[in-house]
Amino acid sequence: MIAGSMYVHETISSDDVATLMYTSGTTGNPKGVMLTHRNLLHQINNLWDLVPAEPGNRFLSMLPSWHAYERASEYFIFTRGVEQVYTTVMKFKDDLKRYQPHYIVSVPLIFETLYRGIQKQIHSKSMLRKVVELALIRVSLTYVEMKRIYEGMYLTPKEQQPSHIAALLDWLCARMIAAILLPLHMLAKKVVYSKFHSDIGIRKAAISGGGSLPSHVDRFFEAIGVNLQNGYGMTETAPVTAARRLSHNVLGSIGHPIRHTEFKIVDAETDESLPPGTKGIVKVRGPQVMKGYYKNPRATEQVLDKDGWLNTGDIGWIAPHHSIGRSRNCGGIVVLEGRAKDTIVLSTGENVEPLEIEEAAMKSNLIHQIVVIGQDQRRLGAIVVPNKEAALLAAPMASTEDADTAALTNDQLTRLIYDELCTRTTDCTFQVGPVLVIDEPFTIENGLLTPTMKIRRDRVAAKYERQIDDLYK
Repeated sequence: MIAGSMYVHETISSDDVATLMYTSGTTGNPKGVMLTHRNLLHQINNLWDLVPAEPGNRFLSMLPSWHAYERASEYFIFTRGVEQVYTTVMKFKDDLKRYQPHYIVSVPLIFETLYRGIQKQIHSKSMLRKVVELALIRVSLTYVEMKRIYEGMYLTPKEQQPSHIAALLDWLCARMIAAILLPLHMLAKKVVYSKFHSDIGIRKAAISGGGSLPSHVDRFFEAIGVNLQNGYGMTETAPVTAARRLSHNVLGSIGHPIRHTEFKIVDAETDESLPPGTKGIVKVRGPQVMKGYYKNPRATEQVLDKDGWLNTGDIGWIAPHHSIGRSRNCGGIVVLEGRAKDTIVLSTGENVEPLEIEEAAMKSNLIHQIVVIGQDQRRLGAIVVPNKEAALLAAPMASTEDADTAALTNDQLTRLIYDELCTRTTDCTFQVGPVLVIDEPFTIENGLLTPTMKIRRDRVAAKYERQIDDLYK
């Protein structure tokens, strides 16, 4: 500021607020997150460990610049002399081919979209070619799984490690199966996956964050040889706290904590620390943790304790350290299993994590979007936005009475979706009962998706409250 003709300089410390970023409001009203210079500098100085970008590399981004994930990425990119290309949802696939980026930074929905695009491409081919390509993909899925086992990068929550004999037999079995499948996997890479790589256009790696990465998408990209890293963070942590390194890309996890960052798992009731392999509430501490919520000390106290531990509200566990066995190289890796606030409590007293069911359901090309419901009910239900084009094609094969290629009645469509859900969720801990099929998709425009394309569960439940009540009558 100016005092007469003199400038008065104010010293800025690393603990001063650098920016206010508002949470997306998926679980309540948005809150202003006070991020300091120290918070942001931690990201700039430590993301290179996860993404070793070099001057001249190219990033493709499509997240809004005011999103914490995108903001941190941009700060990091600009300090590394890396080229940044912005795209949109509509132009994303075209820009992938056009710019052939070394890296892309985006949310899980984008990788689901790429996965579905490849699946659609496969299913549009002749019957013979489709069968061959799907068979080769299954071979590759098995091959990379066996490879993870013999390399000791297969997650298990068991605290007790196996005996030396059991570990050796497991290693030998996985090694033999992988050796048998390797020629077919290499053939698939040359004949099939090279075309996928050309279409996707990612030269080094893709980094997923801002939401849960579905396991089937994760496994698929590993099978076809696309490097897909998974990270974790929150607006409250500027945002990155953990991520999978390319050298240690353990599927099903969010990787190890990044530098100077600590994780611990605590009991939801007692707040006592839990041992490795035990599921509980995830807490994180580090120089990237926010100063607090703007003008909201009460909300700050609810999530940030006096020792600097931030309650993330997520459920997870930390992989035990084993010296032998299939998970010998997984020690200390963090695994997430859903949001504590997303937990559905049935009237029977059982707690259900909906993510497991939703991920299983989303493997179906008949289902475009899904939200599992059932709070305070005797059984689970689901709100489903179907893929009607795929449903019409599947209806005759699914023995839906009187179905034809012109139209399906709502009852026929509901029955088809219900049967598909039953098939897809057979291995889940809980199954879905009544199903509500709706026409309108969840979008940013209608307020049912956040700008980072997460479903706003509370708003979906509120919008369809009457139909949900009717569903359980």
